[in-house]
Amino acid sequence: MTDEFNHDDAVIFDGLIVSNWGEAVFRDMRRGGLTGANCTCSVWEGFRDTMLNIGQWNRWFAEYGDLIVKARTTADIHQAKRNGKTAIVLGFQNTSAFEDRLEFVQVFKDAGVGIVQMTYNTQNLVGSGCYESTDGGLSDFGHEVVAEMNRVGMLCDLSHVGSKTSRDVIEASAKPVAFSHCLPKGLKDHPRNKTDDELRFIAERGGFIGVTMFPPFLARGIEAGIADYIEAIEYIINIAGEDAVGIGTDFTQGYGDEFMRWITHDKGYARQLTEFGPVKFPDGLGAIGDMPNLSQGMQAAGWPADRIRKIMGENWLRLLEIAWGG
Repeated sequence: MTDEFNHDDAVIFDGLIVSNWGEAVFRDMRRGGLTGANCTCSVWEGFRDTMLNIGQWNRWFAEYGDLIVKARTTADIHQAKRNGKTAIVLGFQNTSAFEDRLEFVQVFKDAGVGIVQMTYNTQNLVGSGCYESTDGGLSDFGHEVVAEMNRVGMLCDLSHVGSKTSRDVIEASAKPVAFSHCLPKGLKDHPRNKTDDELRFIAERGGFIGVTMFPPFLARGIEAGIADYIEAIEYIINIAGEDAVGIGTDFTQGYGDEFMRWITHDKGYARQLTEFGPVKFPDGLGAIGDMPNLSQGMQAAGWPADRIRKIMGENWLRLLEIAWGG
């Protein structure tokens, strides 16, 4: 490795993107030099609707094969880098697609799903979300789901999960787990942000933290710039160490108010869980294609090249190698 960081040569992996998928986003991924990303294909959907979403993704892989490729292994991600494509890791932000059937975990793994968040904001059959008034912890069925995800090689994500349920998953999982996209509560007190103790607890047990830049969770909200995002990453590095941290932007590119209403209501239609103001990503990082500005900002902050490479992607691939089993 040289002492200089080159964005074009580096592995760039985004731990969570939930954008309005289609050609425009896929081309912007290439403009940003994105090697790979965890791309949400299920939030509130059950088994059938999630399978339909995956079917649509399969059509996109065929139609835009010059831009994107499905990734089942870290080798697929490295190959995508060599071929000038973006590797898509299909991911869920909820276990609702599993319904009450353990065998569906293997079905989705076979379909290419590599990362699954245990709950999305509220209660499900597995455990409690971060907006649930009472966090009952990981259910007995949830313990079975974690064990099955470990068996098939699927990463457990805890970003929107309640504190007690998260701790239970961290302790129950035989493999490392992740907050794929979160921010520190030490910089802003918000239900979606994680305390220093929570960040330390997951890191000390081999887990991982992807840092988001979703505006409502940043200390300065829509006034935030790239420097504010980098400050949040540094805050978490100081707790977890630079080997356990990456990026998980939570880009919602191409979506408007209707999508925001859907994700901020329980099951997409019931009680309102939270209310966001305008969603404006940090200046200079308004789109996935602006990703080189982030690595340039890290350089401007005096980060060594080795740290930038780790945070921008290498750490994520090392985690996935362990979670997926090769």
